[in-house]
Amino acid sequence: MATQARDDAPHYQHSMIGYNYRMSNICAGIGRGQMEVLPERIEQRRSNFNRYLRLFEKLGWAVEYQNERENTYANRWLSAFYFEPKIFGLNFREELRLFLETLNIESRPLWKPMHLQPVYEHCQYFGKWHCAEKRYLILVSVYLQAAIFRRKSGFVLRMRF
Repeated sequence: MATQARDDAPHYQHSMIGYNYRMSNICAGIGRGQMEVLPERIEQRRSNFNRYLRLFEKLGWAVEYQNERENTYANRWLSAFYFEPKIFGLNFREELRLFLETLNIESRPLWKPMHLQPVYEHCQYFGKWHCAEKRYLILVSVYLQAAIFRRKSGFVLRMRF
């Protein structure tokens, strides 16, 4: 559902249901080939995640994120960062997303809750604490393929594809 029937929005939003169950032989072959380098890709993402943390620390930004629990090893395929609204302001997530966009770094709000998707607006919702809505409004997910390097002139961002 990530790409099928997706609306043109900076977050994942759907106004209709879409399905995509197909995979060509070429895509399957590429997927098999990628399995051989999966450990390397995970290490790259973990390294980039740590670079972001060091950058945020250097900027003096107190950022929260999901820590690895004991006996776990996060692949950092999806990394969301929390910036306290009382410190950074309520619009910081969107300001950061738009700034990163100028640097050609993909980021987006954390997943829009299903009950807020237009395609489900007619359905009954049983939540009462609104935790999902609050997290959606303040968490930003950063694409971890962007590498950050330190140079004398400051931080330089370079995209890896």
